[in-house]
Amino acid sequence: MRAYILRRLLQTVVVLVLLSFALRAIMDAMPGNIVDMMVSSRPGVKPEDVKRLRKQYGLDDSLPVAYVKWVKMLVVDRDLGFSYSYKLPVSELLGLRISATLKLMVTSFLVSLALAIPLGIYVALRQHSVADYVVNFFAFAGISVPSFWLGILIMYLFAVRLGWLPPDKMRSPGVETFGDFLRHLILPTVVLCVQSVASDVRYMRASMLEVIREDYVRTARAKGLGEGAVIWKHALRNALIPIVTLVALSIPGLVSGAIITEQIFSWPGMGQLLYKSVVNGDSPVAMVSFLLIALLTLLSNLLADILYAVVDPRIRLQ
Repeated sequence: MRAYILRRLLQTVVVLVLLSFALRAIMDAMPGNIVDMMVSSRPGVKPEDVKRLRKQYGLDDSLPVAYVKWVKMLVVDRDLGFSYSYKLPVSELLGLRISATLKLMVTSFLVSLALAIPLGIYVALRQHSVADYVVNFFAFAGISVPSFWLGILIMYLFAVRLGWLPPDKMRSPGVETFGDFLRHLILPTVVLCVQSVASDVRYMRASMLEVIREDYVRTARAKGLGEGAVIWKHALRNALIPIVTLVALSIPGLVSGAIITEQIFSWPGMGQLLYKSVVNGDSPVAMVSFLLIALLTLLSNLLADILYAVVDPRIRLQ
């Protein structure tokens, strides 16, 4: 196990280096940069001043040189850079945005699992029943509904027409109570949960249907074990393996946020930050954000492989 984890970590470093270089190349190839933004807002800037600014920000460096300088700044100087758009250090900006995203994403993640797992087990044990058809109908509907349409719809209904909930932001101006935060949290959480629950229910139902047909489950029933013991002690543990994958691979999303949902509800999280940094050409923020997401994705894949061995004793990492 230890050798396997070490080998995977080394692979993660190699993949991360290649991926970060590709991201740097893409960001440098995008139109617009900080100097263009400065010049466009200040007409009459002299060409020599533009040349000096480009040299100051390293825009004339070749891609390998720019990449090495950026890596040195991250690893040696431990400096994530400075945001051109927000006029803040990237480390400080990410700290604020990750905190907001975690509050939204962790809430929706836990609510989704709490609903999807028992509901998936319930309909799997009642295959072809009315409850199974109803849940499957709403699951397909939830998967099919675009998040931007659903977000606008529930915002219009519950915030504009009924006035029950605030339409956007994370808090009301001048209000710092926990109750006010919860009211702002409800609508974006509902949007995120609809699609998450819909897909997770389908995974849980399919996994449980496969497991309850296995020989060891039939043997447990033949030995006289009660249905509760058969399902919860024998079938559920193996049926959770696909859910382990979903949980592990959801970790990057807990930090990266939901770009569309955060934009609709003006939630000040990582999704909104990433979108605006790309649109505004704020490469220091975009590069570090993408790198963080890539790192979490690679580590979550490793975590999923390790959890397989924990959940299912038949799986051994060699």
